[in-house]
Amino acid sequence: MTMKDIDDFFTQTALTEEIDILPVLNLEDRSDINDVELPTDLPILTLRNAILFPHTLIPITVGRDKSIKLIRDAAEGTKLLGAVTQIDQNIDDPKPDQLCKFGCLARILKVIEMPDGGITAILHGYNRIELVEMVTEHPYLRAKVRYLKDVDVKSTDPNFSAMIGAIKDAALQIIKLSPHMPQEASFAIKNIDSIEFLINFIASNIDVENATDKLVLLEESSLKKRGVKLLELLNNQIEFLKIKDDIRQKVRKDIDQQQREYYLNNQLKTIQDELGMNSSDKEVGVLRKRAAEKAWPQEVATAFEKELQKLERSHPHSPDWGIQLNYLQYLVDLPWNETTKDKLNLRHVKKILNEDHYGLEQIKERILEYIAVIKLKGNMKSPILCLYGPPGVGKTSLGRSVARAMGRSFGRISLGGLHDEAEIRGHRRTYIGAMPGRIIQTIKKCKSSNPLIILDEIDKVGTDHHGDPASALLEVLDPEQNVSFHDNYLDLDYDLSKVLFITTANNISTIHSALRDRMELIPLSGYLAEEKQRIAKDYLLPKQLEAHGLKTDQLILSEENIRLIIDDYTRESGVRLLDKQLAKISRTIAKKIASKEKYRVEPTSEDIRKILGLPLHHPDMVDSNPIPGVAT
Repeated sequence: MTMKDIDDFFTQTALTEEIDILPVLNLEDRSDINDVELPTDLPILTLRNAILFPHTLIPITVGRDKSIKLIRDAAEGTKLLGAVTQIDQNIDDPKPDQLCKFGCLARILKVIEMPDGGITAILHGYNRIELVEMVTEHPYLRAKVRYLKDVDVKSTDPNFSAMIGAIKDAALQIIKLSPHMPQEASFAIKNIDSIEFLINFIASNIDVENATDKLVLLEESSLKKRGVKLLELLNNQIEFLKIKDDIRQKVRKDIDQQQREYYLNNQLKTIQDELGMNSSDKEVGVLRKRAAEKAWPQEVATAFEKELQKLERSHPHSPDWGIQLNYLQYLVDLPWNETTKDKLNLRHVKKILNEDHYGLEQIKERILEYIAVIKLKGNMKSPILCLYGPPGVGKTSLGRSVARAMGRSFGRISLGGLHDEAEIRGHRRTYIGAMPGRIIQTIKKCKSSNPLIILDEIDKVGTDHHGDPASALLEVLDPEQNVSFHDNYLDLDYDLSKVLFITTANNISTIHSALRDRMELIPLSGYLAEEKQRIAKDYLLPKQLEAHGLKTDQLILSEENIRLIIDDYTRESGVRLLDKQLAKISRTIAKKIASKEKYRVEPTSEDIRKILGLPLHHPDMVDSNPIPGVAT
């Protein structure tokens, strides 16, 4: 294959692909370059990302105004120009001192006007040139040039012949190792006879990261030295491709069935993202954004980020993905260091407690003492108060009043019949349907880390093969231990020292002895009849009127009637049954009003007995007989 055959082959190849449908300038004059007297100065076309070597073809897309004018003027004239690469590829309008010193004389083979106003030109490289002096910069660069000739090497030189063979072998090996390189290129390299064209052709097509390596080849006049440098670049490229191929082979070898499913799942995830079927990335983004706003301990932040990365690696359709997402959402929903501000005005607290409850002076005084200590000290470990007494004396409702008086969130946990330790400590996440313990659940509902939590019926906690919940409560209710309460579901320590726990019980003798030792016992005994009368008039009756839609002037109970209800229909320590009887009377009056029946606003004792029925209790004591010598 001669030089002319190669030139014709690449010229015809570059001018295919339907370019005839675009407007093409008249370039019918294709006289050989050797028949033209080479000019002493040339218009200089600056190349941004390419280097033109002699005897090679490259298509150039031209977009700069100076370059477009240069191409059009040269195409209408001698079709000759100097192709020089600029040093910095990011400069749009390079100056003469920002160009490489060496370039290549090029001849325009074809110019294609593009629809967007740009130009694509196919250049054929000939001689190497050296810029001697810049003539002008307007309307485009023009410089005096010196034409360079390659120093020929004798074909009988055995070292040079061996080097050419090594260059061919290296080029063929690169084609073999490159997955995107067409294998037909190896056929073209095997059939190149011209040594000069072989070196320039391979140098033009070698893929190197640094363009200055190619410029060194263009500057070299000796074909032998240029070939040696080219061989070094080829060997470096071979080593690089071998490393990439080894990594590719190892990765392919190490992929087992699980990894194959992982890659397929990722592809499925990508497809679902494109179709809008998957919002896992959105979920992760929301979690990460919420986590950035949390003021939680460093240990929790580290664990959260680790679990979030595990979620990102999981596929949304796997069973573990939903479990992992629920866990992370629980972490960000928990109020780690989010507290409510306590109301430390003792008069305000006392007023609220008196509004909600009559009597109970001992417990009210204890709450005021606690708030007074906080006000003076600024902080203290919350005590564990245990209110014990008969049913209906207001133990649970008192806790709600204390929370309202202190401005704290309120939560209630019923411990009656509890027999599973996991209800307190939570389940481990290895179990299906695992959940946090009821302590952590209640704190999440309260949305603060310093709520007031009522533990109702602590004396009725059971024990069986599921564990001992009473023993699990020891860590919760011990002020020295609950600073690092460990929930099995969270698998992290949570500070409960800011929580004010109030427990209730009917019989303290059935409470676990170690648990009872950790609490401050406050008795709430039953009410006297006079106290019940006051409670019914000031608290219970107004509440029932409001609950049944009655106005205060639609039902009025005298103190005698209230005393009648207490003595004949309720005989208890508390006021729960009294409240039910008042509710029954309120319902009866509400029915009469809705039915537009006549009724007495102030019912008589007969009306009360008609509504409530026969008396349930009778007096245990009778008046003593005043007659001497006669006993009752």
